[in-house]
Amino acid sequence: MELLLVPLALLLASSGLSLDNGLMRTPPMGWLAWERFRCNIDCITDPKNCISEHLFMDMADRLAEDGWKELGYQYVNIDDCWAAKKRDSQGRLVADPQRFPSGIKALAQYVHSKGLKLGIYADLGTFTCGGYPGTTLDLVEVDAHTFASWGVDMLKLDGCYSNSSTKAAGYPLMSKALNTTGRQIAFSCSWPAYEGGLPPQVNYTLLGQICNLWRNYDDIDDSWESVRGIINWYSRHQDVLQPVAGPGRWNDPDMLIIGNFGLSYEQSKSQMALWAILAAPLFMSNDLRAISEKDSSILQNKLLIKINQDPLGLQGRMLLKGKNNIEVWMRELSSLAMALAFFSQRTDLPYHYSTSLSQLNITAPEVFAAQDVYTGWVLHDLEVDTTFTVTINPSGVVMLYLYPEKRLRLDQGNRRSEAGPLLL
Repeated sequence: MELLLVPLALLLASSGLSLDNGLMRTPPMGWLAWERFRCNIDCITDPKNCISEHLFMDMADRLAEDGWKELGYQYVNIDDCWAAKKRDSQGRLVADPQRFPSGIKALAQYVHSKGLKLGIYADLGTFTCGGYPGTTLDLVEVDAHTFASWGVDMLKLDGCYSNSSTKAAGYPLMSKALNTTGRQIAFSCSWPAYEGGLPPQVNYTLLGQICNLWRNYDDIDDSWESVRGIINWYSRHQDVLQPVAGPGRWNDPDMLIIGNFGLSYEQSKSQMALWAILAAPLFMSNDLRAISEKDSSILQNKLLIKINQDPLGLQGRMLLKGKNNIEVWMRELSSLAMALAFFSQRTDLPYHYSTSLSQLNITAPEVFAAQDVYTGWVLHDLEVDTTFTVTINPSGVVMLYLYPEKRLRLDQGNRRSEAGPLLL
């Protein structure tokens, strides 16, 4: 079966399903507290790392001052355990007074002063997953208007201490409530993750009408096993998942854990590359105050971000998986470009993989240049039958950005680069 580049008109015709709030036309980018900081509320012995207003102010400072904001990382997202254990006398959520003494509205103003956006967490149930007050059906409108009054820009709505019928009623209800607040608030839904992530239990047409993004699968942990599990689940079910994503409605494979403790350098590059191929939201969950230059270089890779943020909004897919445990992933991009990722699930040695576009059943009307997104090396005059070789490290990735050669020559005045050693 041949893969043809999809015309822009087809995508625009399908984008009518997206939530009618005009938000997240490309995958959202930012920082989210959960994986790295969990529900650490011990501000006595661990004040630097507990869930408090100071943590989120610190992360806003880092996003604004360390080059993240300019690359598109704009959300600072609170997760669970921010609230007081009881609502106020009027039934409204309030922030824990010891850990958020200034309140969420003041925190939002601080984040906004940095040119960033603030996200918050709630749970469509009697309690949040961490045991804090939940949002029952009768409180959906109250909470939506509370968040809007605080200046919140995004809501992640979880589904602990709930049931299927409550979720089926509550997620559309919250979507409607957010849209009636008069404030644009992006909506992240955890609904499908609680229903197995697949039809018939999950109605992705409905999700595309009420949510900007949704979690499909298990929470990510700080381990390569967790990242691989998510990638493998997405590839197994890509025929269901790939068509439902697009501008304003994104599958969310969960947070980027690059910069923490569980991934090697090669595995970190693999997560970033595969998340770019999947048109995934790029929410880092790490400590930006202590991240290494090496890990920052992965997360701040401009070409990978360009691929992730491509305006066509097409989610990529795995083209093939050989007996050699090398997978080939591909994403179609605007301007007749594409991204190819050669991903190794091997654990032994670097693998030399030879192929051509025609062998991958890709047809294209152009001669391409292929740029390695991590090294910058370029291979020129790549035609559909040109054989090329990439060397992929164990649990690593080689990712190529392919674009029409004639555009390169116009842009660079016929200057040519030599192919690097990874491209033979």
